[in-house]
Amino acid sequence: MQLELVPVSKDEKEILRNLMEKYDYEFSQYVDLDVNPLGLYGYDYFDCYWTEDTRHPFFIKADGKLAGFVMVGNYMEFFPEAKHSMAEFFVMYKYRRHGVGTFAATEVFKRFPGLWELRCHPKNTASVFFWDKIIRENTQDVLCIPEHPENPYDDGSPSRVYRFDTSK
Repeated sequence: MQLELVPVSKDEKEILRNLMEKYDYEFSQYVDLDVNPLGLYGYDYFDCYWTEDTRHPFFIKADGKLAGFVMVGNYMEFFPEAKHSMAEFFVMYKYRRHGVGTFAATEVFKRFPGLWELRCHPKNTASVFFWDKIIRENTQDVLCIPEHPENPYDDGSPSRVYRFDTSK
């Protein structure tokens, strides 16, 4: 399978917006999200990915087909010394357990060396397992706080938070 991490151009932002709805639908099982009156979840900071230099949206492609997306930012909720944050990360079901997520995560870490912050929902056990494995295998100086007491998710669950370095 040919895998690529491709920047999302401004002309392609509606494609990413459509994929984000699928992502939010899936994530709603963990945080009890509701749709708006238009039947959409929406994303408050979506347009900022094309107006701020510190935000970077990418498509994940497998054999030229959309397989997911990655959104890198620099909004730190837990570790102000970090340089990058994994704002959103999504691999569609069809492409899971085929190395697509591993490829995308390691490629992003290579493209953005430095100190990172990443959080995941503890009820999303597949995500917890994935990130724990990928971060520990591909980065250095890993700190994991399994239940950070600050900035819980909307459902009240504490965040599982990682700080790690990709520059070495």
